Amino acid sequence: MKPKTVGRVSGIATDTPYHTAGLPSDSYILTLDGERQVSEIGVGDRVITRDSGVARVTSVRSRKIAARAIRILAGSLGHTRPERDVLLPAGQPVLIRDWRATAVFSSVGAAMIEASRLIDGEFITDEGMQDMTLYELSFDRPHILYVDGLELASDAAAVRAAQADRAA
Repeated sequence: MKPKTVGRVSGIATDTPYHTAGLPSDSYILTLDGERQVSEIGVGDRVITRDSGVARVTSVRSRKIAARAIRILAGSLGHTRPERDVLLPAGQPVLIRDWRATAVFSSVGAAMIEASRLIDGEFITDEGMQDMTLYELSFDRPHILYVDGLELASDAAAVRAAQADRAA
């Protein structure tokens, strides 16, 4: 019996390279103690959220994978949004609240969109496959988190399920 090595590149899992979501380890997340690197967040930390004010982290999972990466240049989604150039996995849901929500995605006022769907070739670009360390923060329920000046979903699977329900 052979070991399961399918989907691995030099020891890095590549199970879902095109729809992977998570918060990059070098990102800064807004907490009650100020901005902190995502890699420093632990169970019990209190994170500021768009939808409920404050939420307590119930679990943290990290993984190092090769995933399709999307670069969003500083200020390309609005004034200081993001605050610096950001590299996100392609499947990470991003809340947009500007003209794109209406003009491109036919949503009134705001839309939750995977980073890969925002590519414009100039300010938001596909950087191909990249080795990334991603963190998944869990809460009592899904939230919208403030990360590097962007509003990101804490639970990509919940966002996809909600979008599928709306489409049905």
